[in-house]
Amino acid sequence: MRRAERLHALTELLRRRGARGCTAAQIAAEFGVSERTVKRDLDALEASGAPVWSRRGPGGGYGLAAGTSLLPVTLSPAQAVALMAAVSASRDAPYADLAAAGIEKIVDVLDPRTRARALDLAGRVWVDSPSSRASRRVWSALEEAMASQRVVRIRYTSGKGSTTFRDVEPVLLARRGGAWYLVGWCRLRDAMRWFAVERVERADVTTVPCSGHTVDEVGEPPTDSRPVHGSVRVVPDGTTRTA
Repeated sequence: MRRAERLHALTELLRRRGARGCTAAQIAAEFGVSERTVKRDLDALEASGAPVWSRRGPGGGYGLAAGTSLLPVTLSPAQAVALMAAVSASRDAPYADLAAAGIEKIVDVLDPRTRARALDLAGRVWVDSPSSRASRRVWSALEEAMASQRVVRIRYTSGKGSTTFRDVEPVLLARRGGAWYLVGWCRLRDAMRWFAVERVERADVTTVPCSGHTVDEVGEPPTDSRPVHGSVRVVPDGTTRTA
């Protein structure tokens, strides 16, 4: 089980256990991992904003604060399937594992009739999911570095075959011409650079924070690209609407 999937499953386990919570030993047995791994996962959940509580001593353990479940979501079956199809067709996109986990959460809280109709319709939609030549480990490191805004050290082979090690401050993950790129400030070249993710052979997140380079320094997006929030607009009441 990938870590993103395990974190989602851990969240659901804690939610189901309610006020009783779980011990680290129980969680470790459930997922077949060490208690040390469990504690790292719990720290990651807490860092992401999940209201994880812990109690020491006999009867202690870990759980989620009450009221953390998703509220019922109002979607049509077709809207639910549109989300499933978009994620399934973009398995090579950044945060694809987390997106899939998010869709599962949304489907779980649909009313039973809508969920049944959505799942039936989903079985009638087939997608040809693109495969990425970048490893999942590389993607996970780039995603973490982008989210935490920390320098990532990469082993990179250029199109001409030369291999270098670069310390990069991530600014963008951009898709262009059918390929994904890490766009960031290269400390070796002291300039903004585009790195094809499929040519990143290794990536390790460092503890060094980024120095503050912005998207504006990259310039305007290509004519065939736009930010992923480009189809969503904020209306005066503060909510969002699809443009």
